[in-house]
Amino acid sequence: MERSDFLKLMIASPLILSAMKLKELESVTSELTATEKMPLLFIGHGSPMNAIEENEFVTGFRNIGKDIPKPKAVLVISAHWETRGTLVTAMEKPRTIHDFGGFPQALFDVQYPAPGSPELAKETKDLIKKTPVGLDDKWGLDHGAWSVVKHLYPKADVPVIQMSIDYTQGPQYHYELAKELSALRNKGVLIVGSGNMVHNLGMIAWDKLNAPSYGYDWAIEANEKMKSYILSGDHKPLINYRSQGKAWDMAIPSPEHYLPLLYILGLKDEKEAVSIHNDKPVAGSLTMTSVKVG
Repeated sequence: MERSDFLKLMIASPLILSAMKLKELESVTSELTATEKMPLLFIGHGSPMNAIEENEFVTGFRNIGKDIPKPKAVLVISAHWETRGTLVTAMEKPRTIHDFGGFPQALFDVQYPAPGSPELAKETKDLIKKTPVGLDDKWGLDHGAWSVVKHLYPKADVPVIQMSIDYTQGPQYHYELAKELSALRNKGVLIVGSGNMVHNLGMIAWDKLNAPSYGYDWAIEANEKMKSYILSGDHKPLINYRSQGKAWDMAIPSPEHYLPLLYILGLKDEKEAVSIHNDKPVAGSLTMTSVKVG
């Protein structure tokens, strides 16, 4: 892959209408009835090119999709939707957002026509008490969402919504906010955090783009320590990531790709199993490490 490719990495009475709307609401509600608790996923999404390339990471995405029950809907917290305050996409048909530049036309040609779910968006809004939540009709699915979910559910037959990351808030806030989404797991909703645990584009090793599993010492150090805390269930250091030393500071120069992980950890029940997937560094300063809970 070239450097530029990576960088720009009825007519009726009111009474009849009311009855119809009530039936529609009952239908939607019945679709989100209690189910066995869904797992949780944090997926290291890496380059947008993973949407169209065939590689070990894409195979890993597909394998995870095959390994879990098919959900009734997906809620994605993506590194690529930062807002002041918290928003949830609430349109019937979310657009496919190509929020990058300089990549091959084939990537811009990709459309992922999964339906949205205004009903799930409203339910998500109503669950969250920590902050007011806005219902958004403009965003859609950014590449942090569709480039991953298209491999999990290639038929685009599962409704997908996104929840934004409030960039004005700190890690503890996001970890606690996530807990308020817990009820969705019992209604067939798969919650996915999409980002990268180690993500420093400013220090990409351009001469190592095609080298297998190449990571700087600090990237490997930070990633290994993060995994140890995740697997042991010790979330405090992961929340207080700015107090973990130079390797972590270099691994997380800005928080947007890291914070989706905290949503998944915040939702984890104490005794739930955790497994690690796609655990490899890329181009020195990125890791594709992904986490499955449950």
